[in-house]
Amino acid sequence: MNKRGQNCRDDRGMWDIGGGGLEHDDSVEETLRKEIGEEYGTDILSFEFLGYRDVMRGAEDKMAHWVALDFKVLIDKDKVINGEPHKFDEIKWFRLDNLPEFLHSQLPTFLEKYRDRLI
Repeated sequence: MNKRGQNCRDDRGMWDIGGGGLEHDDSVEETLRKEIGEEYGTDILSFEFLGYRDVMRGAEDKMAHWVALDFKVLIDKDKVINGEPHKFDEIKWFRLDNLPEFLHSQLPTFLEKYRDRLI
């Protein structure tokens, strides 16, 4: 997981699993591989599509509706680095039964929906 730093858009100081948006002409798989490479400095060994979530975010004056495509990703733990130190204060591993206290606002919903498939 990464601890979001002061240069992140929101949820600063919260622990997150990472993510990113699709660029025009990039496929979902290309974007998944690009984001893992950028954020964690490693390649994907394998991945599994878990499903999607409707994410409603923002304040009343500026609401947003995102569609999150959720994946389980296998990487080589020994190759992981903080690929975005300007955004992430640190990278750290946690067990599902011992997660940190301060989680990104969207992570509890992700875990509730997919916890049994993450083991």
